[in-house]
Amino acid sequence: MCTISNLQVPTVMASFTTLTIVVATLAVGQYYYTAHYHMPSVVTNTLLDSYDYIVVGAGSAGSVLASRLSEDAGVTVLLLEAGGDYVKNETYHVPLHFFDLQKTDADWEYYSVPQKFSHQGMVNHRSYWPRGKVLGGSSIFNSMQYTRGSRHDYDEWAALGCEGWGFKDVLPYFLKSEDMLMDDLKDSKYHNTGGYLGVSSGGGVTQLTDLFLKAGQEMGYKLVDYNGATQEGWSVNQLNTRNGVRSSTSLEFLGRVRGRKNLHVATDSFVTKIGIENNTATGVYFIRNGRKQFINAKKEVIVSGGSINSPQILMLSGIGPKKHLEKFNIKVEMDLPVGENLQDHMNLFMFSTLKDNIGITDEKVNSLWTRFQYQFLGSGMKSVSGVETTAFFCTYPKENDDCPADIQFMMFSNIMSDNYICIKDEIAKEYLAAPNTPGFASVISLIDPKSIGRLRLSSADPFDYPVIDLQYFSDQRDVDTYVRGLRIWEKFLATPTMTKLGATAEKMKLSVCSEHKFQTDEYWRCFLRYMAYTVYHPAGTCKMGKSSDKTAVLDPQLRVKGIKGLRVVDASVMPVVISGNTNAPVIMIAEKAADMISGKSTVEHLRRKL
Repeated sequence: MCTISNLQVPTVMASFTTLTIVVATLAVGQYYYTAHYHMPSVVTNTLLDSYDYIVVGAGSAGSVLASRLSEDAGVTVLLLEAGGDYVKNETYHVPLHFFDLQKTDADWEYYSVPQKFSHQGMVNHRSYWPRGKVLGGSSIFNSMQYTRGSRHDYDEWAALGCEGWGFKDVLPYFLKSEDMLMDDLKDSKYHNTGGYLGVSSGGGVTQLTDLFLKAGQEMGYKLVDYNGATQEGWSVNQLNTRNGVRSSTSLEFLGRVRGRKNLHVATDSFVTKIGIENNTATGVYFIRNGRKQFINAKKEVIVSGGSINSPQILMLSGIGPKKHLEKFNIKVEMDLPVGENLQDHMNLFMFSTLKDNIGITDEKVNSLWTRFQYQFLGSGMKSVSGVETTAFFCTYPKENDDCPADIQFMMFSNIMSDNYICIKDEIAKEYLAAPNTPGFASVISLIDPKSIGRLRLSSADPFDYPVIDLQYFSDQRDVDTYVRGLRIWEKFLATPTMTKLGATAEKMKLSVCSEHKFQTDEYWRCFLRYMAYTVYHPAGTCKMGKSSDKTAVLDPQLRVKGIKGLRVVDASVMPVVISGNTNAPVIMIAEKAADMISGKSTVEHLRRKL
């Protein structure tokens, strides 16, 4: 098809042809806008008194699970979501604006207790934890990174007693969801096309994509597919988008099956507890439209509220540490270590300014051209998250290239000027940049954390937020790993490509750590304790494990120990958090759980010889 720039027309026809092109472009744009943003609701107004399956939480896991279970026309499925509908706000579906959803009505807006070993640069030493409270959950809220983690993660799960969760077992479920839209990866045995979840390139909107990759090669690293054979190396970012629209689990897994008669979706439905009688889950108590309701589950209740809401709901229902529940006069149904084993990846924004304005800035994002590109063509800066490339590193001595990474870089092609993460004002003035400053951010993530926290109830009132104690950096090994990661970042800045661009570490020189010489180990340790915070990947609070594992809440089939008809399906089931962004693994967990619950295998055709 001809592009406008290639058209050659007689002068006498120029104005008429230009008008025709403009009208045609507007018509195409309006079609694109209508098709992708005016999305019909999937919400059900009238509910039944009972369903075969009730899924609590319509986030990254729950939307997938409800969609898959309802593929069986012989069962009925109810999906309950505390938040609102995804049709309420078009920003939910625009990739670049994910930060703008924080502290809105779509955000649970959790905060940790003050931290002793970290967050010294944050207000009240607390960590702000945004979590999606909307149909789609945090898959509406996140930066859309499609990252599975290392094969070593899942083999570790299996070695810990989680039978059926090794890499060869879980890969087919990753493949089942995936619709790989990047031409160079479509034919890889590690990828698949035709699934619900769109996977597109997150790079290419600025020159920085190629420059980041070039600098990575100058460091001596290979260009890899981090969701392929080996994880360590540099890669163009793989992003959960389709035609410039966020591939949330609600849009992809629920929107596609709108009108399925055996699937009901209820928003603004706040679950208060699970009904339990004779060690069996009987249904769910919730509040909808200001009215208390109970709906019976004829087969199972599946809790998919995430690593905060799921343990809270279990404990409010009498499943958790006995002494803790008795403190709030909650009847103990089963004494289990719910809320323990809280794990998370930490995050560190490292900013560098640039001589030339080649990245993303607010001025460019708000330009008429960018708006035109996105609204009418589904392309340009708004169609991506701003993370153009990703890199994984093994910072320890290794025997070969196939090593479990412990540090991840996510390379943003802009520099932060807004205080999204609750930094103290006096530090934010030094740390953040003025609006429209040319630069980029190296987001360094600790993806093999050793520090373990826990979650507890603050009261027996379901509307009171739980107590979140992260214990970040309570294990010195995490600090040591991070310092090694910062040394890799320094080498990145010292490459010929980055040096030519004028990138330096100088923006990270903070007064609060001035007692230490800049860039020494001591300086970086101080810097970490002040500026590292969550990367929004909480996991492990309803840990699965073998039956003899007293630290496990669930068996490898994700069934709550000692309670019939009750499972948990979300990131909280992870015995050890995976080494990378957690959204894709959560979707995989839901895909696999659907087969476990239905008692069938839907992925035999996707098993690959590796």
